[in-house]
Amino acid sequence: MGFLGKFKQGLKKTKDLLNTDVRDLFKSEGRLIDEAFLEEMRAILFKTDMGYDAVEEIVEEVATTMRGRVVQLNELVATWKSKLKELMAQDSDPIKFASSGPTIIMVCGVNGAGKTTSIAKLAHLLKSEGKSVVLGAGDTFRAAAVQQLTVWSERLGVNIVKGAEGAHPATVAYQAVEECIKTGADVCIVDTAGRLQTQKNLMTELTKIQGSIRKQIPEAPHEVLLVLDATTGQNGISQASNFTDAVDCTGIVLAKLDGTAKGGVVVAIRQQVGLPVKYVGVGEQPEDWALFNSDEFVDALFAEVEVDDASGDAA
Repeated sequence: MGFLGKFKQGLKKTKDLLNTDVRDLFKSEGRLIDEAFLEEMRAILFKTDMGYDAVEEIVEEVATTMRGRVVQLNELVATWKSKLKELMAQDSDPIKFASSGPTIIMVCGVNGAGKTTSIAKLAHLLKSEGKSVVLGAGDTFRAAAVQQLTVWSERLGVNIVKGAEGAHPATVAYQAVEECIKTGADVCIVDTAGRLQTQKNLMTELTKIQGSIRKQIPEAPHEVLLVLDATTGQNGISQASNFTDAVDCTGIVLAKLDGTAKGGVVVAIRQQVGLPVKYVGVGEQPEDWALFNSDEFVDALFAEVEVDDASGDAA
């Protein structure tokens, strides 16, 4: 399945919501764009959790270009898509690899966001590209987390570095990077304990982990990926802001996109936080993972909303 197919799969709940609600706007042949219509449209867009700013910009675009006219569904959706692509524009770069030596990736996020599974998916992708990977089990507070990552490492056939239970995560991160250098591996992915963005002491700990990594590779970590649970909606924005302040996150991994009808939160995150969305998780298996492309995301979001002009059937 290609990237667009994975997006369509992951956005099914959001698409179904849009498909139903948008078509309800067009029960007759065309609709007059007036204040009543704009209010109905605004309510539909808010349901996807794309945020106040994005919704208002889309409404303003429709009001400016279409007010007083009778328009068809496809014309309206085309305007939505064009504006969203403008708002979502970002570089679609995957991981930025080190110019020489191993690339170090640090992964953080709140409890239950899907960090461990996301790490496994990233490791699977990198290995499929011919890269050797070392995992650092830095979530030393939960034995279950280390065990889960160990199971994934065995399943994927990649090395893992584990510390003693209760060991300081900065120590594990140091050892994982050390192992990566010693074995000549291409990439080291360092897990960190899940924490709430309001736990200041644990947020400070993230900076210590970064410091331990930099003792061996001053320019590392080359990527700091923040895993956000798509099902949390707007709360993800607060998480992203606080984690970014603590550790200079370089990108977002949006997990569990297949489990929510609020996939529009990606729009709000891009607008309000400014971090690029690097990857999205759309299922439980290692291959249920897609490099984020903003244009493909928007196309997938509205894939079942537009109609075939020739037949009038759903696309």
